[in-house]
Amino acid sequence: MRIRILPVIFVFLLTACGEPVARNTGAYLLLDTSGTYSQELDKAEHIINYTLTRLGPSDSFAVARIDTGSFSEKDIVAKVTFDDRPSTANRQKRRFSEQIAAFTRSIKSSPYTDITGGILQAIEYLNEKETGRKVIFIFSDMKEDLMEGYIRDIPLELDGFEVVALNVTKLRTDNVDPRQYLDRLEGWKTVVEASGGNWRVINDLDRLEKLLGH
Repeated sequence: MRIRILPVIFVFLLTACGEPVARNTGAYLLLDTSGTYSQELDKAEHIINYTLTRLGPSDSFAVARIDTGSFSEKDIVAKVTFDDRPSTANRQKRRFSEQIAAFTRSIKSSPYTDITGGILQAIEYLNEKETGRKVIFIFSDMKEDLMEGYIRDIPLELDGFEVVALNVTKLRTDNVDPRQYLDRLEGWKTVVEASGGNWRVINDLDRLEKLLGH
């Protein structure tokens, strides 16, 4: 009997001695500031403030704008990793909210929309944070428009990432031909899933509560 039990105990000890699995969440929200979509930023501010209420100790959160060239830390509007102490975390959340409010009041519309560059920056940021869960939110109509000369035919390493498109508004051309809207979303779905990520679209913002639940 002992001979049978010892191997089981040995396997259990090896498992118990392994590195602990991170349970925290890293969220990175990309804000489309191009054209008429910049008028949607009031909704984005509401989403950001709601997200702040759902994140807890050791979670990380960053918000960045999507503009002409978004693969840049300069486009990060606010970023934070929340303290274990509730009083400190609450101060961090208030400061974060104030930074976002100041940004949305002073925003200038961008002529181009580098969504891929923003995703690349989000991947880099969340990988550095080494969080257990990695979520990239994209608040955009998902219409990428690159400035001439910008190269974005780059593999995305999204294994273990969730990519969530929020508030994907329809363009005027989508009303004329709905296939453009459907093809745009299907194209991004293909890119994300081919890169190992999990893709979803949330236009009913009430569904965020289930997504962000701890």
